[in-house]
Amino acid sequence: MTARKPMIAGNWKAHKNVVEALEIAGSIMLAVEDIWDVEVVLCPPFVALAPMRERLVESRVRLGAQNVHLEEGAYTGEIAPRMLVGLCDYVIVGHSERRHLFGETDDLVNAKVRAVLAHDLAPILCVGESLEQNESGETEAVVSAQVRAALQGVGGADLMGAGGVVAYEPVWAIGTGKPCHGSQANAVIGMIRRLLVDLCGEEVASRLRVLYGGSVNEANAVEFLEQPHIDGALVGGASLRGYDFTRIVRRANELRRRVE
Repeated sequence: MTARKPMIAGNWKAHKNVVEALEIAGSIMLAVEDIWDVEVVLCPPFVALAPMRERLVESRVRLGAQNVHLEEGAYTGEIAPRMLVGLCDYVIVGHSERRHLFGETDDLVNAKVRAVLAHDLAPILCVGESLEQNESGETEAVVSAQVRAALQGVGGADLMGAGGVVAYEPVWAIGTGKPCHGSQANAVIGMIRRLLVDLCGEEVASRLRVLYGGSVNEANAVEFLEQPHIDGALVGGASLRGYDFTRIVRRANELRRRVE
């Protein structure tokens, strides 16, 4: 694990009603109150953001939104960036499910990154290749193109100042129970960091955290967290179970303490 403060973020997707969300958030809050060396982020459904913000106000647990629209206006059903100000710190942008199920293009992802930053929120920028692209040896080309497109016209200082994060999530590993090997993820994330040097400069690249996501659970978390280029995890299914998610946070904390 690197000297950068690790982040363990839970993406709850379209799971948990408000009552369930508050219950699990409360249990996680209590379970991690003694952990200072790992940043813990929960990304619940939109309906739970406001009550969870109130529940966690005295907690170190931070909140993230799972998506955002570009602006306010006549966009029925959408959530504009200004609506999230004061509710959360992070916004997931470019998740593969948004790209593949809802047709979000690289240009739209870039526009969302800019909109998030313009409202002093921090993007969690997701990138990753499909199984077909992986098996065709296109991983580096696809992921680097996604990063370049998403950060087009984005100032490195703005990204770093907001606390932006990149998350490498190979599509073929999300929700399948088939994560890539830690060494594979580390190699891709190392490539992303070298690319960030070109795009944003050495200082930003050295400080920006890059996470791994894709079937991360309590049993395999250390395989990823101990890699030199990986700064934490974006957790899906395992984050819906408070005990499992907390165990991942504690494993990250243990590794962090070894580094120090």
